Amino acid sequence: MDTRLIISGSADVETECLAVFVLDHGDKQKPQPKLAMKDAAAEKALAELFASGEITGKAFETVLLHHPQGLKAKRLLAVGAGKAAGFSHVELRKAAGAVLRFLKPKMIRSCTIAVPELSNGAEDAIRSIVEGAYIADFDPDTYRSDRKDLSMKEVTVVAPQGSDQAKLQRAVEQARVIGESQNFTRELVNEPSNRLTPTMFAERARKMCESVGLKCEIMGPDKIKAMKMGAFWSVAQGSDEEPRLIVMRYEPQGAPEEPVLGLVGKGITFDTGGISIKPADGMEKMKYDMAGGAAMIGAMRAIAQIKPKIKVIGIVCATENMPSGKAQKPGDVQIAMSGKSIEIINTDAEGRLVLADGLHYARTLGCTHLIDAATLTGACVVALGYAHAGVFSNDEEAYQHFTRALDRSGEKFWRLPVDSDYTDMIRSSIADIMNTGGRWGGASTAAAFLKEFVDTTPWIHLDIAGTAWMEENKSWIAKGPSGIAVRSIVEWVKSYDNSH
Repeated sequence: MDTRLIISGSADVETECLAVFVLDHGDKQKPQPKLAMKDAAAEKALAELFASGEITGKAFETVLLHHPQGLKAKRLLAVGAGKAAGFSHVELRKAAGAVLRFLKPKMIRSCTIAVPELSNGAEDAIRSIVEGAYIADFDPDTYRSDRKDLSMKEVTVVAPQGSDQAKLQRAVEQARVIGESQNFTRELVNEPSNRLTPTMFAERARKMCESVGLKCEIMGPDKIKAMKMGAFWSVAQGSDEEPRLIVMRYEPQGAPEEPVLGLVGKGITFDTGGISIKPADGMEKMKYDMAGGAAMIGAMRAIAQIKPKIKVIGIVCATENMPSGKAQKPGDVQIAMSGKSIEIINTDAEGRLVLADGLHYARTLGCTHLIDAATLTGACVVALGYAHAGVFSNDEEAYQHFTRALDRSGEKFWRLPVDSDYTDMIRSSIADIMNTGGRWGGASTAAAFLKEFVDTTPWIHLDIAGTAWMEENKSWIAKGPSGIAVRSIVEWVKSYDNSH
């Protein structure tokens, strides 16, 4: 999809469809719809619909006019963006997505979206529009034989006259990179496990790195065992598919020696649960258990193109978790790369095992700050549902960087505790720690397990189990992989760049 920026009044824009956003300034009893920008021509074209109540401004409400009077556009699409008091870049991103999701089935292949007035300014508005458009353009029907190409060919963003075109163009380009990278992650997560084995996953990462100029190293079973990654290998040993350790490096000229940011992702390309096998119902979705690793690969893709002046190392531990005569068993004791001994209580608690070695390895490579992402626990979904992902941290400054990242990314995370009470719940009588802490507080005991492998290194843990897969179609995004965390990780990395 091509993205363009023009500076113009809406009356002069020649386009297949001009989309504008409408806000509700009224109360519960009586909506009061108004355009989210000052534009006399569009306001006049919609005046009758405003007066009749056909347009209210309700979120994702859509009204399409053909041959609107006073405009050169062939169509005018009014999209509700909700209450004016709550309007922000988060709602704008979704509303922009709703534009594309509405137009795509109508075989409209290009459109223009008018930039609304936003408290954070036109740059944030444009970033939200472009990101929302890219997210909405993705559909998961990759392998359908009757698949129709409904992708949008071109989206033009029209900013009001007098805008700083150079500054806004930079916002368009950065948003395009992030949107494409989030969709790259979604493409990976959408792949079935027979078409994305650990070896294939690593090859996709390698090709991505080559395309954007990142260094990439791929390691197999011999190297994993030679480095004594016993926790990682314990998961991999049950599968006929070889594991892969993926290391991606972004080392820009002029970057300071520290900090070095480590991005560690869980890359379980299929999770049966191992010997502690999962129920059959819903197991097909376990192809998405590599979403954390895919998020790190997508984030590295974006970072390489946005070019912050900071060193970043991305690590993905990729394997299957399978039951076989070679698979680890409940009761086994494994020795992690760090030297800690782990009693295996449940082989389905495998994500924390691969991350344990990934996090420790990142520290050995010189990473001074760590962030990991994983579809780690069903307990996090029980706690937060499908609305928020979980975030944990051992360091307040690192966490404050992450909250600033969320202010820009618009993704929804909720902090959960990871204090010593949860560490006590994973103490083992036969080894140092157990790989589960029982039924209660499962998201926090999983985080406490990971915390054992970061020591005092500032660390953020993202449990995206409930948000990595959209359970149903929404007005702004298709059912399927969401690409959660890519935007937040990129913004977290940028927050450490002091060069600007």
